[in-house]
Amino acid sequence: MQTDKGTSSMEVEERESKVVAKPKFKALTAHEISDGQVQFRKISVPKHRYTPLKKAWMDIYSPVYEQMKVDIRMNVKTRNVELMTRRDTPDVSNLQKCADFVHAFMLGFDVIDAVALLRMDELYVDSFEIKDVKTLKGEHLSRAIGRLSGKGGKTKFAIENSTKTRIVIADTKIHILGSFANIKVARDSLCSLILGSPAGKVYSKLRAVTARLAERF
Repeated sequence: MQTDKGTSSMEVEERESKVVAKPKFKALTAHEISDGQVQFRKISVPKHRYTPLKKAWMDIYSPVYEQMKVDIRMNVKTRNVELMTRRDTPDVSNLQKCADFVHAFMLGFDVIDAVALLRMDELYVDSFEIKDVKTLKGEHLSRAIGRLSGKGGKTKFAIENSTKTRIVIADTKIHILGSFANIKVARDSLCSLILGSPAGKVYSKLRAVTARLAERF
C-alpha cells in the first residue's frame, strides 16, 4: 500500500513539473480583423478645391499610398476622392486617418499642415461658423471677418503661432487644426474678436494663456 502511495505521489509531482508552454499567436492584420472585407471612405471635392487638388495630387497620393498603405483614387464622374484598405494595410485606423487628411485639404489647409493628421494621433479639425458666436449681417459681418484675419493676415498668423494651430477662414466658416487644448485657446481668441474685442486685448490674453500652457507641459 505504501509503495502504491509513493508511486502515485511521484506521478503527481512529475505532472506538476511539466509546465505547458503558452501558445504564441501572431497579431492579426487589418485585413483579417475585418474578415477580409475591404473598407471604403468617400470624400466629396468642392468646386473651388478641384484645381488645387489637381496641383497637389502627388503630394496627397504619396503619403496615403506609400506610408499608410491605403489605396486612393479620384472619381472624376462623382467628384469624390475614394479610399480603400489593402491586404497589407497595417492598421484599420489608417483608413480614417487618411480620410481626415484628405478632408482637411478640402477644407482649405495646406498639404504640409494636413499631413500631420497622419503622423500624430492627438490632432483633429474643429469647425464653427461666425453666426454660432454672434448673429451678424452685411457690413458688420465683413468687419468681423476683417478683424479675424487682420491687416495682411497679421492677427490670424499671431493666433496660429502662439497656439501652435492652423486656421482657415473660408467666408463665414472657420476651421482650426491642432490639439484639443490648443484649439480651445485659438477658438476663444477668435470668438472674442468676433464679439468685438480689439486685437491688442486678444494678444495680451493670448500671451498669458500660452505662458500658462508652456508651464503645464
